[in-house]
Amino acid sequence: MASQPQNSLTEDVIIAVPPTSIEMTSVSQAPPPEKLDDPFLVTFSPQFDASNPKDWPTSRKWAVTDVMSATGFNRIMVSTIMAPALSTIASELNMSSTEAAMALSIYLLATAFGPLVIGPLSEVYGRKRVLHASNVWFLVWNIVCGFATTKEVLIASRFMAGFGASSIYALAGGVLGDIWRPEQRGRSLAVYLLIPLFGAAVGPIIGGFMAGRTTWRWMFWSTSIFQGVMVAVSFTVFRETYAPVILKRKAEGLRRNTGDARYYTVHERMVEQKSLLSILVKALTRPLRLLMFHPLIQITCVLEAFSYGLLYVVLSSFAELWIHHYQFRVELSGLHYIAIALGEVVGSQFGGRFMDFYRRRQQTRLSGDSGAVEPEHRLKLAFPGLVVWPLALVFYGWAAQYRLHWSAVDVGIFFMCIGLQMGDLPISAYVIESYGEHTSSAIAATQFPRSLAAFLFPLFAPKMYQELGYGWGNTVLALVGFPLGALVTIVLWRYGKQLRLKNALIT
Repeated sequence: MASQPQNSLTEDVIIAVPPTSIEMTSVSQAPPPEKLDDPFLVTFSPQFDASNPKDWPTSRKWAVTDVMSATGFNRIMVSTIMAPALSTIASELNMSSTEAAMALSIYLLATAFGPLVIGPLSEVYGRKRVLHASNVWFLVWNIVCGFATTKEVLIASRFMAGFGASSIYALAGGVLGDIWRPEQRGRSLAVYLLIPLFGAAVGPIIGGFMAGRTTWRWMFWSTSIFQGVMVAVSFTVFRETYAPVILKRKAEGLRRNTGDARYYTVHERMVEQKSLLSILVKALTRPLRLLMFHPLIQITCVLEAFSYGLLYVVLSSFAELWIHHYQFRVELSGLHYIAIALGEVVGSQFGGRFMDFYRRRQQTRLSGDSGAVEPEHRLKLAFPGLVVWPLALVFYGWAAQYRLHWSAVDVGIFFMCIGLQMGDLPISAYVIESYGEHTSSAIAATQFPRSLAAFLFPLFAPKMYQELGYGWGNTVLALVGFPLGALVTIVLWRYGKQLRLKNALIT
């Protein structure tokens, strides 16, 4: 079943599920009454409506997408930028090796919890307010990191900065789902990811040079300057994209200008008998309810958490490989992260555009009826990536184990990241198209285990490589990851439609 238009809102229903009663809803969205049936119902025009984000000029859509992309770059870069300077920071602030690792990884831990709050709030107050608030929050706490004089302040401020930074995970998918139609999903995801994917790899490169040539505090001061610029750009360029909020403002304007209180929206009618507290409680618990009770989210989380954790195993151990295994200087070790960035960029750009090409093929085959193209068609495109990344991971591991030329290791990492991106993009598109209006909450639910995996996986990586070496260590990861990814994708492909259409937890 294809994603419904943004003016289609979810209707809550109650069904009995023996032996207990659970409040449920259909994931599919029921369309509101036609405008002609009720002249006071405020909706988007089915033909063309300039206020509908999906009908915005392409230039405005790209401007909003680029703001999200640049904002994501800075927030992701900050997650890894201090990695090369951990020993310096630990010495200055009297930190143990565990505390130093905690200062780095607690940022990722915060990104597990932040979306659980930020995503639902964007479905109550709109994307714009939440984005601006999180931008300022992140800026303030990142500045505090640069001025920290004790390990306690640094760790605490890193957590608070990560909480604000996590909004990009909750908001990006929702915003892209708000403004782009399914046939544009691949290209929009590819363009959005183009800049942020450099962030995780560019961070250690910049951090490595700063660690060797200036104070580590400039890692935070420089990224705070960039964030200040992005705050100004965001306030200037970003427009509200969430349809229920746009329609509500439109209805308020009509009531105010005409003096007629009968104008309303479907969303207003649904919540008119509810208090603000009950609305917030329902919204803020939505991601956890989806995570606990919705099989589609649970199955998706398994694959995404493993892939994300694997990426951070590589990110956290890559500098160590070059410094201690290949005897490179700190500055040069950071340059090898370019292979990671290039692999992710190539994978996202090729994978995104191929998704759109494949969807056009499907629409043509199904007589051009885009509504007949099920979201599950996206999942077939994940299989090539699921084959590429395990093979490349094994190649990278054994090349490093036998100390082959550095280019061999970089080639392995390059293709591993291509495979990870090509496998992840169809899954992300599938979630966006399966949850429509509540995309942000759904992505927040999937981001929780992803961030936990990114926080936890690097903790066992040093011991694993110490005991097994890079060759067998990566081989074990590949032997676990390939069957897991194949099983999850096949299950979603075969049973995803049933899971979507089945009444599920109220969203």
